[in-house]
Amino acid sequence: MKAKFISQGHLIDSGILTRTLNLIIEMGADYEITEFRIGKTNLDISHLELEITCREELFPHLSTELTNLGCYDKDVQEATLRPAPKDSCVPEDFYSTTNHRTQVFLRGAWREVKNQSMDGVIAASDSELVCKKLREVKKGDLVVCSSRAVRLIPHFRERESSEFGFMANDVSSERSVEVAVNKVVHELRAEKERGNKVVAVAGPVVVHTGGGDALASLIREGYIHGLLTGNALAVHDIESVLFGTSLGVDLKSGRPIREGHRNHMMAINRIYFHGSMKKAVEAGALQKGIMYETIRKGIPFVLAGSLRDDGPLPETVTDILEAQKQYQEAVRGASMVLMLSTMLHSIAAGNMLPSWVKTICVDINPAVVTKLSDRGSGQTIGIVTDVGPFLRSLAAKLLSGALSERG
Repeated sequence: MKAKFISQGHLIDSGILTRTLNLIIEMGADYEITEFRIGKTNLDISHLELEITCREELFPHLSTELTNLGCYDKDVQEATLRPAPKDSCVPEDFYSTTNHRTQVFLRGAWREVKNQSMDGVIAASDSELVCKKLREVKKGDLVVCSSRAVRLIPHFRERESSEFGFMANDVSSERSVEVAVNKVVHELRAEKERGNKVVAVAGPVVVHTGGGDALASLIREGYIHGLLTGNALAVHDIESVLFGTSLGVDLKSGRPIREGHRNHMMAINRIYFHGSMKKAVEAGALQKGIMYETIRKGIPFVLAGSLRDDGPLPETVTDILEAQKQYQEAVRGASMVLMLSTMLHSIAAGNMLPSWVKTICVDINPAVVTKLSDRGSGQTIGIVTDVGPFLRSLAAKLLSGALSERG
């Protein structure tokens, strides 16, 4: 059989043209380029039309793969909608979503899908198309089936309008950390000026490596508008404020203190005495730190519980599905996410982010960024370094800039 497909965007420098043509040959099909218009400037997009010839039984699989690369059927027909047979159950030919901006051809026009995230389904109503988790589907919901009427708009990295566009998405410990810090400073200032939402996803290593005060200052100065983490970061942050230690190690000398192993439990106990972190702040028992600034600033935060937690703190969400729901709500509408030395929470948050959200992952382990990319968060920029010194340098540059502007 023969079918015509269209692809648009920065097809050459993004590598999509090569991947598309290679895919067609690798899957045993053939193609003819019937039209190709190349964009002449950095802002112009290219336009490609292909006529593909393949065996009929191969076409559904090939069509799905081409859709995931941003191609769509030139002779598109109305989307196929089928009712969900049961709660949390959909027809077996359902379309499985990606994190790219998605449109569905319905009622004679391409219509945008809301709440875009990967590994979901698209539910249709009279008024909108919404990306849902499988568990959110109710019996009778109309679900988009097959990829024939689906169009993806892959994210193309900015070229000249942003420092972010010059940060390659490879992972290397050879890259100058100072250069990376300067670029992140530029981006955070730009996001703040635009009034955009920036979310931090942070692990307890931030406190262990001496980056707690720096992250707290970013929150205090209005550069961070949401915090996603686990019970551990909050516990060790509070321990560091109350006792000057993290996991019993003195943060100034780097030496374990006598009976310091009790300190994190003492921190939890102190919070329970007041009833919550918020009440401890109101009582004046907690006067600085990451959680203090977060609560004082009134920005949303989520502490997602785990099997390893001590306590946990009263605000920790121990229902994992509820924690996932709150994570999704916290990242919705974010334009930039900073992932700071936490593989678990970074990958969890990455799975919820659309591909057009600027994502920067700072970790001493390059495998963290690699795993994010492997799981679909290909927009992630990796900065391989110790998160503590990175945050201290970042905060120093941002705050010095803020002070000079005020002066």
